[in-house]
Amino acid sequence: MNRDRIRTLLDQVRSGEVDTEHALESLARLPFSDVPDARVDTHRALRIGIPEVVYAPGKTPEQIVEIVRSLREAEQDVLVTRVLPDTAARVQGALVAGDYEPVGRTLWFGPAEVATVGKGTIAVVSAGTADLPVATEAASVARLFGNEVEVLGDVGVAGIHRLLAANDLLRSSRVLIVVAGMEGALPSVVGGMVDKPVIAVPTSVGYGAAFGGIAALLGMLTSCASNVTVVNIDNGFGAAYVATLINRL
Repeated sequence: MNRDRIRTLLDQVRSGEVDTEHALESLARLPFSDVPDARVDTHRALRIGIPEVVYAPGKTPEQIVEIVRSLREAEQDVLVTRVLPDTAARVQGALVAGDYEPVGRTLWFGPAEVATVGKGTIAVVSAGTADLPVATEAASVARLFGNEVEVLGDVGVAGIHRLLAANDLLRSSRVLIVVAGMEGALPSVVGGMVDKPVIAVPTSVGYGAAFGGIAALLGMLTSCASNVTVVNIDNGFGAAYVATLINRL
């Protein structure tokens, strides 16, 4: 249930199209419902304006199915993140629904075309091809949350002329998500080129001294570009969530 659906429901009660008992039954599912192994928040879209999100790792396909089914019965769109292909296939088979994006590992239960509510463009900029899974997660989530998204890939600092060639795109974006591994220098460079918020995403890409993304994380946290803020290692989802909130202001 979200604000638009509750507003429609209340208008229908006022006009007599829906009786009070039916409306009460619809609202009785707020703010959560219990399923085996989970207490499902059916109130998040109403509170925040963003659909509920299910983190797949650590959950069985059966648990994901029960959670998604509960949310869909409450008329909510649902995003499942970090879904491996076998799990996605089992969940889709049980629910006979869901749109799976294999690179970003997202599974979406909602409209094929999501209405745009963001005020501008979110640019997702990634340093290298190895960063694509995280960058694709960020881009997919941002689109599903109602944003116009532009993706700029393989523009790391080892060939900085590739980034400079996209200056118009960078400066016209309202929020930028910059994804990089190795030493994590790209967000600082982008931050120095634009007057917009830059959300840096360190990835676990790199050789031994990269320490699974810690080197990139520390480099981004100590950025000399004052418009750069940082999310956790490989957290493309978190970057897209915050970028969405910024893009609605």
